[in-house]
Amino acid sequence: MSSLRLFFPIALITLLMSSCAKEQPTPENETSSKEASTATKQEVPPEQETKAAQKPAKKAQPKKTVETASVPYENPLTAEQKAAGWLSLFDGHSLFGWESTDDEINWSVKDGAIVADSGPVGSLMTTVPFTDYELVCEYRMKTGGNSGLFLRSQFPSGNIATECYEVNIADDHPDGYSTGSLVNRQKTETAVERKEGWNEFRVVVDGPKIEVQHNGQDVLNYTSDNNVAATGRVGLQKNSGQIEFRKILLKPLNLESLFNGKDLTGWREVPGSKSEFNVEDGEIHVKNGAGFIETEETYQNFIFQSEAISHAEELNSGFFFRAMAGTEENPSNGYEYQIHNGFEGDRSQPNNAGTGAIFRRVDARYVVAHDKEWFNATLIAFGPRISCWVDGYHVVDWVDDRKPDPNPRRGLRLEGGHISIQGHDPTTDLSFRNLKIAEYPKPSQGDE
Repeated sequence: MSSLRLFFPIALITLLMSSCAKEQPTPENETSSKEASTATKQEVPPEQETKAAQKPAKKAQPKKTVETASVPYENPLTAEQKAAGWLSLFDGHSLFGWESTDDEINWSVKDGAIVADSGPVGSLMTTVPFTDYELVCEYRMKTGGNSGLFLRSQFPSGNIATECYEVNIADDHPDGYSTGSLVNRQKTETAVERKEGWNEFRVVVDGPKIEVQHNGQDVLNYTSDNNVAATGRVGLQKNSGQIEFRKILLKPLNLESLFNGKDLTGWREVPGSKSEFNVEDGEIHVKNGAGFIETEETYQNFIFQSEAISHAEELNSGFFFRAMAGTEENPSNGYEYQIHNGFEGDRSQPNNAGTGAIFRRVDARYVVAHDKEWFNATLIAFGPRISCWVDGYHVVDWVDDRKPDPNPRRGLRLEGGHISIQGHDPTTDLSFRNLKIAEYPKPSQGDE
């Protein structure tokens, strides 16, 4: 009996201690699982991340057969434009990817258009710069108004005669630089007829050459003698009167191939890789994992594009960039453009950061790509700012404000690094093609 009496108090104490331990609050320095999916999530040591990456992917959760009808995005690009690498700079419902040179300008989105009609003279500019590109933009302006498209501009814009370009939108100009002209550089040969409703600009910026079409007609062909504005942002000007812009599309030009379609020349396998990388029908096919191939060259500030396809549902892969040279112990110390098309409920809720995310830093705002279908990935890395598009739809615009560190897993890395393709785990089965890159010239003063 004495031993039985002793047992019950001990068991009761043990049970109470266990219950209290379960009810203890979460420490203040720990983040919730939801918070851990954002750019502010807790850092994981590189060695732990590497080990985690070698584990097989979790079994995919059943997906709903019908997506939520309230998904708030609509991709304006055609299938042909997506495959050709076009980017939509305006999503039709927000100012994501843009910033104003003056907060007093009342930039807003109304009825699928960017609108402004009050405040000082200034511009709404893309957060990232571009170098060579084709730009398509529709605009509508009331009679007597004044606006323009800024090309290769600093933030805010500099001297339009020496530091950037402005395609004017104005019925009248004191010096004759009316609609379609490059202000302070070249006038159109004949007056441009502007409709009362929507009008379209198509502009090609290629090295020192700028070509302008207005409503399908060639109106200007200009060649700079010094090409001082080699790179910069795209800007929408609010000068006087009400101005509206919509359908703002851009295609990067002069990207160089990183893959010859025949073999892996220019790439090397990271030691210890378990993935199988083969070239088949002009595509890089990767199965099994974990493992990586990386470029032999390094890249710092660039535009990178590639088509990719996952051959089964919710597979995990990615492009690593500004990465340290891979070793068997540390194969992937770089930023990661995530590839994972899973979502929960609707496509605004990625279940593993989402394709186009910068993994462990910022989630994609929508899961745009579909499994078993080719999609186009676009990545811009320029200084601390990183932007990502999926099928031309802008899903990430992020500034790395961490303290500098040679390893991007630990902090901001601005120096160049390798680009690598990931084989994530034994379920990996993806293909890649049309890998291309264009490096930026030295940053303009306003964007350094």
